Amino acid sequence: MKRDYLGGTGYTLEQKKEMYHFNSDTELLGRFVQVKKTDSVLDIGCASGALLLYCAKQKPASLCGIDLFEEVIDSARENLAYNHVEAELIQSRVQDFKGRRFSLIVCNPPYFNTADSTLINTNKYLAAARHEQYLNPDELFEAAQRLLSDNGRFCLVHRASRIHELFEKASAHGMRCTRLKIAYRTRGKAAVSAAMEFRLSPEREMVIEPPAYMDERETFDERG
Repeated sequence: MKRDYLGGTGYTLEQKKEMYHFNSDTELLGRFVQVKKTDSVLDIGCASGALLLYCAKQKPASLCGIDLFEEVIDSARENLAYNHVEAELIQSRVQDFKGRRFSLIVCNPPYFNTADSTLINTNKYLAAARHEQYLNPDELFEAAQRLLSDNGRFCLVHRASRIHELFEKASAHGMRCTRLKIAYRTRGKAAVSAAMEFRLSPEREMVIEPPAYMDERETFDERG
């Protein structure tokens, strides 16, 4: 099985055929997240470990990843070990996770709501990664509010068409967006994805960063 290069890093991942594979949205979020040396990081739905590796590049104090399936955790553990990165990995639903608080939470959540039930993949790993039957936005923001430290940040990537909905869900849980980066497949086309940073601090204004273009990876790193 080949190892895939994780864009913008020196890391590689082995991605098992039947499990969720990282994509351009993973890279968008990974390069959007700003990690401090003092950060304790939690990746909700860590899959093969891609976002943990993006965070590891910036050398935080600690890394923790959770996922639904023990075999997915095993895959992440193998990838982190191969790249000489240490992290605590736990098999759990985030709704049940009772761990400590974290200063940075990252997540590439399911994008499709339960109304799209006819599209749910029969592969349990892909179904959990893509559909909200296991984790919906209300549950995600509730978990972030519960697990985030007072001055912490919650970063996620999602479909651009759902930005308004996500802002509403965040507000209902005492959070607001403080950074936003919208991604387009190419110049002149409609937006497809957005990377967002939320905080519990309501006094902060939102910074809207320069746009990203999926066919111009160097734009992923441009800051406002």
